[in-house]
Amino acid sequence: PGPTSVPRHTNRLINEKSPYLLQHAHNPVDWYPWGQEAFDKAKRENKLIFLSVGYSTCHWCHVMEEESFKSKEIGEIMNKHFVCIKVDREERPDVDKVYMTFVQATSGGGGWPMSVWLTPDLKPFAGGTYFPPEDGVHRVGFRTVLLRIAEQWKENKDALLESSQRILEALRHTSEIRVQGQGSPPPSKEVMDTCFQQLSRSYDEDYGGFSKSPKFPTPVNLNFLFTYWALHRTTPEGARALQMALHTLKMMAHGGIHDHIGQGFHRYSTDQHWHVPHFEKMLYDQGQLAAMYSRAFQISGDEFFADVTRDILLYVSRDLSDQAGGFYSAEDADSYPTTTSGEKREGAFCVWAAEEIRALLPDPVEGATEGTTLGDVFMHHYGVEEAGNVDPMKDPHQELKGKNVLIARCSPELTAARFGLEPGQLGALLQECRRRLATARAQRPRPHLDTKMLAAWNGLMISGFAQAGAALAEQGYVSRAAQAASFLRTHLFDPASGRLLRSCYRGKDNAVEQSAVPIQGFLEDYVFVIQALFDLYEASLEQGWLEWALHLQHMQDKLFWDPKGFAYFSSEAGDPSLLLRLKDDQDGAEPTANSVTVTNLLRAACYSGQMDWVEKAGQILAAFSERLQKIPITLPEMARATAVFHHTLKQVVICGDPQGEDTKEMLHCVRSVFSPNKVLMVADGDSAGFLYRQLPFLASLERKDGKATAYLCSNFTCSLPVTSAQELRGMLSP
Repeated sequence: PGPTSVPRHTNRLINEKSPYLLQHAHNPVDWYPWGQEAFDKAKRENKLIFLSVGYSTCHWCHVMEEESFKSKEIGEIMNKHFVCIKVDREERPDVDKVYMTFVQATSGGGGWPMSVWLTPDLKPFAGGTYFPPEDGVHRVGFRTVLLRIAEQWKENKDALLESSQRILEALRHTSEIRVQGQGSPPPSKEVMDTCFQQLSRSYDEDYGGFSKSPKFPTPVNLNFLFTYWALHRTTPEGARALQMALHTLKMMAHGGIHDHIGQGFHRYSTDQHWHVPHFEKMLYDQGQLAAMYSRAFQISGDEFFADVTRDILLYVSRDLSDQAGGFYSAEDADSYPTTTSGEKREGAFCVWAAEEIRALLPDPVEGATEGTTLGDVFMHHYGVEEAGNVDPMKDPHQELKGKNVLIARCSPELTAARFGLEPGQLGALLQECRRRLATARAQRPRPHLDTKMLAAWNGLMISGFAQAGAALAEQGYVSRAAQAASFLRTHLFDPASGRLLRSCYRGKDNAVEQSAVPIQGFLEDYVFVIQALFDLYEASLEQGWLEWALHLQHMQDKLFWDPKGFAYFSSEAGDPSLLLRLKDDQDGAEPTANSVTVTNLLRAACYSGQMDWVEKAGQILAAFSERLQKIPITLPEMARATAVFHHTLKQVVICGDPQGEDTKEMLHCVRSVFSPNKVLMVADGDSAGFLYRQLPFLASLERKDGKATAYLCSNFTCSLPVTSAQELRGMLSP
């Protein structure tokens, strides 16, 4: 859709693989990718660098491109005075993080598109986010900023260079995270209680979630609350923690942030009610939310949560899956409303006018109040209004005027009662309505799909499939997780060096491609993939995944560990173009790598007997100790890990034939109980197998009376044997 013509301009980005960089390959701006060619040109011509960082599903990135980067006149100013570099932050989170640290420190805010001006030796001295092209009443325009900065460089070069050096030293100082003095892990009980109180205070009692607006799913908060509940099941605080998590998950599933027709979840809600979202869908949200909804099902036994888990995994299997087994990164928010539209609109693929719905659902409903159509029932249930249901305050560009974002406004019982139906009938009716709308929606132009495949996000999604497969007893999900893990081994791992790669791409004829110079994996790639492999082992009991996880953990230690200040750096040493080696200190839409790695290290120690990994976990907690004690709400995943560290992981060892019915009954029992501080292993009697080689103590455990037998072990010392699943369940629920 949209007008197609031969592009007038083509720049160096045409040779890149990233969908975001390719989107800018025909700008009149002489863009370079991040790399030596651009750096050399800046030094040779003594020019400043303009660095623009974004990602392909970022709405304001599209806006700035349309207004400024596609403008011939602004392009000429950029090319004349600057060497212009474009970065996809999902490919190069290391570059993004260095300069975002600068933008946040100097402007008090951050976000994308990020616009930063650097000296020829890459030091930042000015920056911001989105700039409108021309001066307005309240803000200066991009053209003016470009000309002013070029002028400053001509007139005051030395002052600029000096200030950039000062800025860099200040950033180095403030961004340092290191252990103070002797340093020991903070007391777990206080950290957990403080984090719970901070979350409890920011909790929205009516709609769930932890802020008024915008509202993000923030799975790390829910994961923390589930663990807090598991450790305080019998107290009022524990009950409240569980209620907060389950209510939030319910309200999100009912809300417009959940795609009721096309499945999956959008990135965040612009309002307090989870109603009007920003419509992009990110892989990392689907992976984490699949894990959270399956955990909610595991704890509550409520099928509602199992259904939402299946809904997310259906979306990912259908729309974000590569035929080779990997997972794509994201779907955009903006798309063409119809095949003949000239411009894209946010949410166009997902929203509905009332008359469209009426036309699709005209059938009279049997057994309902006289004159009721399918449309009446559907529109009532999903809050559809004739003039549209989007508050104009939440739609500044009027892109959703007259449109409806579906939100389940009533319980099935209430909707059924309203039209004189049986609740049982209603489910089937609504399902038929959703099916028809899905068919109609499939005729609309689809939003842009970012087909880049990232190791870290694939790791989060593998965990989602593996955990759901275990909790819902769905073997198909475990197989899908294993298929994706095999994909990582083939396409995002270099067996020669033993290292992970960051990204690969869908190329011509749907083949999987790699860049000419592959991007090496970052800390988060290792951490999320290792977590995925542990989750996959527990769901599949294939020991090969454990072996690979432990190999990657050794490699992570080698590349990223800070022996002086403790904890892991986000990027490896030795890249001269990276001015700072940073450690992230916030669990956001994704958990930060150091938070997840604490639990990974404790699991790795349980599967390998290497106790220095337990020591490393404690050292990470020590390095973040001050933050964990004062504002643990910024690190809920690491706060959760303090409890796992403190309570020591229990090894649940089942001796038995993995295919035997008695073993399967034991496994089902272990998987149906949420217990945050356990690791599962099956000792199948194959003394040559990987686990027996790692853990000599397993050889002393045996089956009792020829039946599958469970042992609960802590620090390799084991309980008395148990042969009944019932008894095992009692031991797992404190």
